[in-house]
Amino acid sequence: MKIRDLFVENNFVLSFEVFPPAGNGNVENLFSVIDELVKLEPDFFSVTYGAGGTTHDMSLEITSRIKNDVGWEVLAHLTCVQATKEDTAGILDEFKKGNIENILALRGDPPKEEKVFTKTEGGFEHADELVEFIKTRDDFSIGVAGYPECHIEAPNLDIDIMNLKRKVDTGADFIITQLFFNNDDFYRFRDMAVAMGIGIPIIPGIFPILNYKQISKIASLCGARIPSKLHDKIYRVSEKNEEVEKYGTEYALHQSEDLIKNNVPGMHFYSMNKSRHIAQIVQELPLSRKG
Repeated sequence: MKIRDLFVENNFVLSFEVFPPAGNGNVENLFSVIDELVKLEPDFFSVTYGAGGTTHDMSLEITSRIKNDVGWEVLAHLTCVQATKEDTAGILDEFKKGNIENILALRGDPPKEEKVFTKTEGGFEHADELVEFIKTRDDFSIGVAGYPECHIEAPNLDIDIMNLKRKVDTGADFIITQLFFNNDDFYRFRDMAVAMGIGIPIIPGIFPILNYKQISKIASLCGARIPSKLHDKIYRVSEKNEEVEKYGTEYALHQSEDLIKNNVPGMHFYSMNKSRHIAQIVQELPLSRKG
């Protein structure tokens, strides 16, 4: 089912993100987690795609299994990194053969050995170009990324939302945001997007903190600010992951409750390939799912 139709049928759309295990990680362990997450009845899973296509084969395997074996709707990530239009056309053909109907179109981060994104000759420079290309290939439902605190490469939020508007105008159906920890940042971003004429669903991306070192690294890479009260609390117990997880899960629950009160059309949880904390949060939320 196309995700754009889920927003028509449902009052609230719930989704979870998973990623291919690093290196020679055990895919079956991931599917044990997915089996647990399925019990929470998400509307779809999203599967990430490594920089430069580094996890292409495994991402496609996971995406296909979720859709065709587990029997759950899935959103496949696709980036512009180190890919020509011909490469991208081939990947889209693979998605179609695998019964994949939904794509999250991203510019993508540069490979680890590179500090800045460089357009591949014969490829795409920006995500709006990728969206436009996908629209010419088949009737996929297309999602794009939004950045409540502004993309780290954009000079300011106004310009960043103008860039987002281009992605919408070329054919995006919905927006999933980068992680954030201050809901006021999301509300400001949403209001500015609407004022600029963006009328598609904007889904907040929620990242429950499980590990202090991990979130410090992720936040620095994407520019997300951790509120001082939350930072101080998890820093004091930074060597005790179970305590960090407790505080991080509680914070994500309160953050999610506030977002629901403020009429978000759905919520996207970055699961980090774990299920326990996601279950704790979702089971506490006052969700009204069906229209």
